[in-house]
Amino acid sequence: MDIPLTPAQREAVTATEGFIRVIAGAGSGKTRALTHRFAYLVNDLGILPGNILCVTFTNKAANEMRQRIHNLTGDNDTGYINTFHGFCVSVLQEDISAVQYPKRFLVLDNSDIDSMLRIIYDERGLTLRDMTFAAARDMIEIQKLFKKPDYYLDLINLSPEALQEKYRMAAATQDIIFYGYLCQQKKCFGLDYNDLIKFTLYIFRENEEIRLKWQQRLEYIMIDEFQDIDQLQYELMEVLCGYHKNLFIVGDPDQTIYTWRGADVRYLLDFDKHHPNTRTILMMENFRSTPQIIAAANSLISRNATRIKKDLIPTLPDGESVLCHHGKNADQEAEWIAARILELADAGEKLGDAAVLYRAHYVTRSLEEVFRRRKLPYTIYSGVQFYGRAEIKDALSYLRLLAYRDDLSFRRVVNTPRRNIGVSRMKVLEEYAAEENCSLYTALARLQDDERFKGTGARKFIRLVEELNENAEGRAVSELLGDVLHRSGYETALRTEGSQERLDNLAELRQSVYEYETGCGEEATLEHYLAHIALFTNADTPENAGKVKLMTVHAAKGLEFPYVFLCGMNEGIFPSRKIRTLPAMEEERRLAFVAFTRAQKRLFLSEGEGRGLDGSPRYPSRFILDVDPELIEYTQPPREELIREARSYIAANQSALPTEEGPNTLSPGTRVRHPILGPGTVLEADPERGAHLVRFDAMDTPRAIAFRAKLEILEE
Repeated sequence: MDIPLTPAQREAVTATEGFIRVIAGAGSGKTRALTHRFAYLVNDLGILPGNILCVTFTNKAANEMRQRIHNLTGDNDTGYINTFHGFCVSVLQEDISAVQYPKRFLVLDNSDIDSMLRIIYDERGLTLRDMTFAAARDMIEIQKLFKKPDYYLDLINLSPEALQEKYRMAAATQDIIFYGYLCQQKKCFGLDYNDLIKFTLYIFRENEEIRLKWQQRLEYIMIDEFQDIDQLQYELMEVLCGYHKNLFIVGDPDQTIYTWRGADVRYLLDFDKHHPNTRTILMMENFRSTPQIIAAANSLISRNATRIKKDLIPTLPDGESVLCHHGKNADQEAEWIAARILELADAGEKLGDAAVLYRAHYVTRSLEEVFRRRKLPYTIYSGVQFYGRAEIKDALSYLRLLAYRDDLSFRRVVNTPRRNIGVSRMKVLEEYAAEENCSLYTALARLQDDERFKGTGARKFIRLVEELNENAEGRAVSELLGDVLHRSGYETALRTEGSQERLDNLAELRQSVYEYETGCGEEATLEHYLAHIALFTNADTPENAGKVKLMTVHAAKGLEFPYVFLCGMNEGIFPSRKIRTLPAMEEERRLAFVAFTRAQKRLFLSEGEGRGLDGSPRYPSRFILDVDPELIEYTQPPREELIREARSYIAANQSALPTEEGPNTLSPGTRVRHPILGPGTVLEADPERGAHLVRFDAMDTPRAIAFRAKLEILEE
């Protein structure tokens, strides 16, 4: 195998059998190791690509990896290179009939779920005062994930009539929404993200033949970003590797920043305990950042206790210092950032090479005001993601309607552009569909010549869908998309409105479809594309060259930039004022480590004085003070008095943080004794504030007592 790899990378690539754990530091070339290992299995061992599973955490990463592997192997078959959810789509497209679902099922995103909720709320007279859509989505997720494993799957296996009866009889708001949602799902055979893994695990658990088929097929399994794995994904991994027992995992415990969405770093740290004879390989050479950036990052993360002790090893020549600026206030801090970026531009650097990272979106207010005043072009990676924009959703809904004839897509596009099919005519269709137990599209097809639909575009709409569908088989998705946008009149309507930005977005969509087709070859069917696109995440938004990039540190994970400006480095901002425990504070420090290691040529840190939202002084972040002072250059060092006050504040805050991830909250009615205030009764627990509300016997009014305070529980 004549390929340029470091000794650690080569060891990882050629270690093929058994359980292998690679601890890969930031910028250490883990993607290179993964792709070359795949190529080694195919080219040197003769393993068929279709017998290899390689899991990444975003579709963008999967696409890049697929292209690299194609270049290394020359084989159009690149096996299963996908996200967990994307892989589950492949399993379900092959075996979902085991749970009486058709292979042409829909993959739902949040906007689809909201559309379903809107129908339920209208049917049952609910309002957002009863429950917001966001709260309803959370409630549905909890019902699915944390009830007994087969609870909702058993419900979904009911007949449509039995499920509808449960919905009709439901009285509590939560039950109405949950059963109504299951009914809507069943009606269009739609699966949300949680369903994809849950259905797959359920099929594997209930059907030994299907489980064994997939276990035997996947001779080698590789999982990237293993520090971000959650319980369901871990369970799926354990099932899949149960036959050949060849599992290769790559991760960095110092980059675990997603515990709030279920990631558990212990799966990586304790992997060797669960799988004896695990071989651990350390890849610590960093090929991304200068020694100055690496030294600061190593110094910062060394303050964490829960980690595998290691240091990144720089390989690049010396660069410029890590530069820190202390502003008089947030506006002056923003002015300094803008000035430094303009200096870089004057020196010949591209604006698109600069990224401004921050802990929370509200930090951008001062930045945006200054950038606008300075006429400094920028783009914020937030808000509505590319695949969530109205025109993109409209275009994809047209494609979905061709494939599935589903009600969600129909509702979105039947009157877009206008076809004179408004609320009253939709009511007619809904009533007919309910009576005849058919889809809304079928209802319109049958009623297109009805007196009530004369003078509308119903007939033309039905003819459009039918004609496009007749020619869809074997056609490129990009061609089909072009036909849909042209023949539906959608692009014409946008041109009439003068919506050039929206037309540009559709052009970007066409380009992305073309790139998808190029990478997927014969797999690029309409159904495959729709399942693929439904899984896209915020990390999969298109590049925006020529503008300064503004984004949260979470959004920057997995990216790299020549120049990084990490702003708002104040206590209460970064780390967030919401941090309540030592483990959470360590995760904040890991987040700062991720931010540091995004920088290639130079890292800029900044913070400003002033007052916080609660009126308290804004102190420099502990994550600046954590770094060895010799490793940071200041534009002008902060006052020594301010640093002393900051260290005193940080020490007091640190000592008050409990060591457990979640405090043992006391139930209302619990009798307690405070060492000074005496006996009392707990009225409620408030995790957000980190306190119990206690009414003490000797006081007329209750007091909020911090979780960290010693409260002795009294026997009844």
